[in-house]
Amino acid sequence: MHIAVAGNIGCGKTTLTKMLVKRYGWTPRYEPVDVNPYLSDFYNDMNRWSFNLQVYFLNKRFRDVVEIAKSDDTVIQDRTIFEDAKIFAPNLYDQGYMEERDFKNYSELFELMMSLVGLPDLMIYIRSSIPNLIAQISKRGRDYEQSIRIDYLTGLNNRYEEWIQNYKGKLLIIDGDVTKFESNPKDFQRVTEQIDSLLYGLF
Repeated sequence: MHIAVAGNIGCGKTTLTKMLVKRYGWTPRYEPVDVNPYLSDFYNDMNRWSFNLQVYFLNKRFRDVVEIAKSDDTVIQDRTIFEDAKIFAPNLYDQGYMEERDFKNYSELFELMMSLVGLPDLMIYIRSSIPNLIAQISKRGRDYEQSIRIDYLTGLNNRYEEWIQNYKGKLLIIDGDVTKFESNPKDFQRVTEQIDSLLYGLF
C-alpha cells in the first residue's frame, strides 16, 4: 500500500510522516533534502539551477515510486512525484526561473514516467497559509531556506490548490493552520481516525 503526504514547504509533511510511521509501523520514504547537491545553489540562483534541481527530484521520486510499487510493505512517502511536476516545475517556469525548452523537456519526461505508475492508495494534503509556512520555515532554521521569497511560496500555494482541486485519487485534506498534530494529541488522533476511515472503513 502506498500512502503519500503532500504540501508546501514548511507545512509539516516530514513531522506528520514520522508520527504516522510511529503510529502504524509503516515504512517511510523521506524527501531527500539534506543530500540534494543542487538545493543550496538553487536558492542562491534559481534561474541557473532550477532545471537541474527538478530533474534531480524527478529522478529520485520516480525511483521511489517504482520501488514502492514492487514492495509488499505499506509505504508512506514524504512529498510526491506529482508535486514536482504539477507544482514546483510549473511555478518555476511561470515565474521565469526555468526556460521554455527545459520545462517542455521536463514535462515530457514526467508524462512518460507517469504512464508507468499509478496514484497512491491515499494522498494526505496539508493545506497551510503563507504566514503559517513562514513561521514554520523560520522555526526549523535551515540556512538555505531563509532566502525563500514570499512570492515564490505564494505561487506554490496557488499551484497546490489548483492541483488538489483536480486530484482524482483518494484524498485527505488537513488544515495545517488549525490542526496542530505535532503538539496536540487530540488533533493527531482526529487525523488517524480519518486515515483509518479512508483506508480501512473504520469509524
